[in-house]
Amino acid sequence: MIIKRIAKVILIIIAAVLALVAGLLILLTATEYHPEDVENLDINGTAKAAYSVGDPLTAMTWNIGYGALGDNADFFMDGGEMVKSADESRVQENMDGIMDLIDTVGPDMFLLQEADRDSSRSYHIDEVKMLQDKFPDYASTYGINYKTAFVPYPVPPLGKIDSGIATFTSSQPASVERIQLPIPFKWPVRCANLKRCVTETHIPLCSSKGEKIEQELVIINLHLEAYDSGEGKIAQTKMLADLLKKEQAKGNYVIAGGDFNQIFSTADKEAFPPQPGKWQPGDLDVTQFGKGWKFLMDHETASCRSLDQPLAGADLDSFQFYLIDGFIVSSNIRVERLQTLDLGFVNSDHNPVVVEFILTKSGH
Repeated sequence: MIIKRIAKVILIIIAAVLALVAGLLILLTATEYHPEDVENLDINGTAKAAYSVGDPLTAMTWNIGYGALGDNADFFMDGGEMVKSADESRVQENMDGIMDLIDTVGPDMFLLQEADRDSSRSYHIDEVKMLQDKFPDYASTYGINYKTAFVPYPVPPLGKIDSGIATFTSSQPASVERIQLPIPFKWPVRCANLKRCVTETHIPLCSSKGEKIEQELVIINLHLEAYDSGEGKIAQTKMLADLLKKEQAKGNYVIAGGDFNQIFSTADKEAFPPQPGKWQPGDLDVTQFGKGWKFLMDHETASCRSLDQPLAGADLDSFQFYLIDGFIVSSNIRVERLQTLDLGFVNSDHNPVVVEFILTKSGH
């Protein structure tokens, strides 16, 4: 009799677990984010500056780690232990530091990745609105990169995520599109995973005499695959190359910046050597983009650090750092200066990369 009761209890527990799993799968499937291949994005705010050929311009790209990946943090996907890697006050502190730095640099355009709008991991703080309020003289757009009602892993789970890439420009865009990248994940993992995209911002331009010209400045903000087995990075990079070639053929000025999660084949791979057992970026073969492009990564300063352990108090001589953030620019853009700002990863697991450039008269 006791054995039967135990068996009954076990069966009830198994049935309850199966029902819970089934219910979760139904929920995730029913609420899965299904973006269109191409979507027009709303433009927030009105910028007043005009970009002209020959003017010096500055662009910044920065993965801000959703305000929760400061120097105190590690992360379970990189071999660390943390799921929620900051309390609410630390998220606010990180965002304040990030916004202060952007304000100090004062770029003409800044491209941000991992900006949360309504995520459990960042206490549902609308970081994009914080940035919009801080920089009212910029036009801004937001493209969803990760949207799911609930991420059920690990323990405790990540929960709800609404996160993406945000582009701010001091000149008003004519249009901005969200372009869906290939998704390497299958159902049901796909339901709670990223739907990575690029955003493509088109800025009208003037000649050096102030006359409107046919060519545009095309700004592509990106955050490519990180945790796939490799096929996602390859497919997404190929699509990126196709997008850039398309704009190049029109004679436009093109600048693509962001977190590639790869190191350019032209970059110095020995600047920050790979360490066994640590997450490693993919290799981006620049030859697949064809001729007429400049691939910019600053070898002097790491743009990203490993999240297998907190940085604060760690032995920096044996720490894993990376070169994965940078820019690709068309040949009609003259690069004056490239620098990764060494901020010590205090407010994010990435450092911002800044490029100063000039649109040359040869763009036609």
